[in-house]
Amino acid sequence: MKVRDPKIYEVIILGGGPAGMTAGIYTTRSRLHTLLIERGIFGGQMPTTDHIENYPGFPQGIAGDELARLMEGQAKRFGLETVNQEAMQVSLDSDLKVVKTYESEYLCKALIICTGAEYRKLGVPGEKELTGKGVSYCATCDGAFFQNSRVIVVGGGDSALTEALFLTRFVKELTIIHRRDALRATKIYQERAQAHPKIKFLWNTIVEEIKGEREVRSVVIKNVKTGEVEEHEIDGAFVFVGISPRTRFLRDLVELDEDGYILTDTNCETSVRGIFAAGDCRKQLLRQITTAVGDGSTAAFAAERYVEQKE
Repeated sequence: MKVRDPKIYEVIILGGGPAGMTAGIYTTRSRLHTLLIERGIFGGQMPTTDHIENYPGFPQGIAGDELARLMEGQAKRFGLETVNQEAMQVSLDSDLKVVKTYESEYLCKALIICTGAEYRKLGVPGEKELTGKGVSYCATCDGAFFQNSRVIVVGGGDSALTEALFLTRFVKELTIIHRRDALRATKIYQERAQAHPKIKFLWNTIVEEIKGEREVRSVVIKNVKTGEVEEHEIDGAFVFVGISPRTRFLRDLVELDEDGYILTDTNCETSVRGIFAAGDCRKQLLRQITTAVGDGSTAAFAAERYVEQKE
C-alpha cells in the first residue's frame, strides 16, 4: 500500500545526474525545501565514464565516478533531501504536482525533471539473453572482465570511440562495427581510434544476431551494401548506438517530441506551468555534462521564480 507523504515540498527533482544535482544546489542555496528522487546511484552516466576531459576546471581530466561524488557531496552540503526510489507517475492536483513512486507519493509546488536517458538497444536475437554474459553497455563497468579477449564495439559516435579506446587496456583485439562508411565522433577520438594498433573497423555493417549459450561466442554481421552475411567468433559485444530519454511515464502529462524528449522554452519550462526539464531528457542540440549543469541551474532559478509567484 502506498502511503502519501503529508509534506508539501517547494521543489521536487527527479533524477540525480549532473542536471539534478546542480538544480539541487541552486534550490537549496535559495532555501527552498527540496527533495531529490533518484532511482539508482547519483551521477547519471558519469560513474560509468572512465575519464572526463572536457569538463571545465579539470585540465588533466577527472574520473567520472569522482566528479559524481564531488557533485553529490556539494548538493547535500546545503541540505538537499534525497530518497532512492523510482518515479512511476506524475499527475496534477490543482497547482500541486503529485509524484508517485512504488513506495510513496510526494507533493510539490514546482517539479524539475532530470531523468536523463538510457542506452539504446540493438534489438537483435541474443542481445537480451546474453546481456551480462558478454553483452555490455558500459566498458568502464565491464572492461576488466575481458582480459586478452576479442570484442566488438557497435557504434560510431563519441561514446563508441571513447569506450573502445578504454577497452584497449584489456582486450587483445577490438573491432568497431558501424552501419555507415564514416564516423560521427569528434575528430580527436577518430584520430586516436584509427591510430590504435588494436582497433580495426568494419564499415557499412550491422549486427544481425549475437550467439552463445551461457556466454557470447560469436556475432552474425551483414554488409548493408553487398548483403553479405558472415559469422565471427568473439568473446564480448559492447553496444553504443545512442540513447533514449527516460520519459515514458510523462507521455500524458507534458509535450514530447517524436523521440520522447521533453519540449521546453528557453527557461526550461515544459508545456505545463511549474514543471521544468533539464539535462539529457530535454530536447536540445548537445547533451553533455556541461549542458546538463547549465540546464539544472536555469531550471532551478525558473522554479524559484515560479514558487515565489505562487506565494
